[in-house]
Amino acid sequence: MKTFKDLEFKQDIQRGLNAAKVMFDNGYGASVIIGPHTYGGEDGLYELGVLGKDKKLTYDTPVTDDVEGYLSETQVTDLLIKIQQL
Repeated sequence: MKTFKDLEFKQDIQRGLNAAKVMFDNGYGASVIIGPHTYGGEDGLYELGVLGKDKKLTYDTPVTDDVEGYLSETQVTDLLIKIQQL
């Protein structure tokens, strides 16, 4: 199982944030971002969105029906595991 430690963040200067994307064997994935304008970014917390099989944000999974914000590294890992189990 992939966890927060497996994410490779890249700086997105245009949007002023750090972002990581990961796709899993089941076809789903996650986009994890942190920055001054993300949910929790100013507090050092992360925002996560579930990626569908088309690699775009999806709001129709048992994991969540929206993006999740204000997440610690542990909470990001918990969601990554749930996505991998879909």
